[in-house]
Amino acid sequence: MAVINRTPDSFFDHGTTYELGAALAAADRAVADGADILDIGGVRAGPGEHVSVAEEVRRVAGLVAAVRAQHPGVVISVDTWRAEVGEAVARAGADLLNDAWGGADPALAQVAAAYGLGLVCSHAGGLAPRTRPHRPAYADVVAEVRDHVTAEAERAVAAGVRPDGIVIDPAHDFGKNTWQSLQLTRRTADLVATGWPVLVAVSNKDFVGETLDLPVQERAEGTLAALAVCAWEGARLFRVHDVPAARDALAAVAALRTSEEVAALRPAGGAGSAGGAGSAGAAGSAGAAGSGGGGGAAAGTRGSGRPRT
Repeated sequence: MAVINRTPDSFFDHGTTYELGAALAAADRAVADGADILDIGGVRAGPGEHVSVAEEVRRVAGLVAAVRAQHPGVVISVDTWRAEVGEAVARAGADLLNDAWGGADPALAQVAAAYGLGLVCSHAGGLAPRTRPHRPAYADVVAEVRDHVTAEAERAVAAGVRPDGIVIDPAHDFGKNTWQSLQLTRRTADLVATGWPVLVAVSNKDFVGETLDLPVQERAEGTLAALAVCAWEGARLFRVHDVPAARDALAAVAALRTSEEVAALRPAGGAGSAGGAGSAGAAGSAGAAGSGGGGGAAAGTRGSGRPRT
């Protein structure tokens, strides 16, 4: 899942892809680099200048329509918590609504249901959109996140969202400190065990930067390490800024997992090559790295979030 920001104040690219032409070119590059999903956003997740519904629609709806026309087979996700924006991008050709704010607008699920779109159900610790946490505390952050996202997923199904279009996201850094985001990373398998496909959005985030004491532009290696751990634990979708590097890392995880699993099943002295099995695993899409399956979000599309964004 490649990040395409139509924001003038993105924490990562600082508005490089704000203009429509630049955003469309970034989408073209991401698809050429192997992205299965494009996640288009029109509002910086962190605090900043107010962006009205009309302005958010202006930023994202036209881009969605242009990407749909240019790349009819790609899955288009839109990063928004607002139902009005969800309806506009659904009409423009979006497939998935990526709500990083934990269901702040319950009507968003109704929009997903009405248009047959997929929906990302996340955990933001009860924060209002575009706010930062202050000393977040949980008795067990993984249990809290698991319970919230599964409840949101069940609520979405009750609202009419297709079950095969639902994805859960722990939302690293949203309503969480660095220790809590690290705990969610190392225990991704606890979320995978719910049965819902897990999306992780760890790319260049603050928990990576604080762990390594590095600024935003120097977090590439830490990002890949976090992605690899989440993939090994079974995550299915990976929201990233650097598509080629992420695909390489996830292909390596797929090969390692497949080699280990095949080796465990092979009789002593039996024929066959673990390396060959690993290569077959790596040949799949990036979404296959975590669990041997395809893109979870794509299943809910017509083609079949963070204090920072």
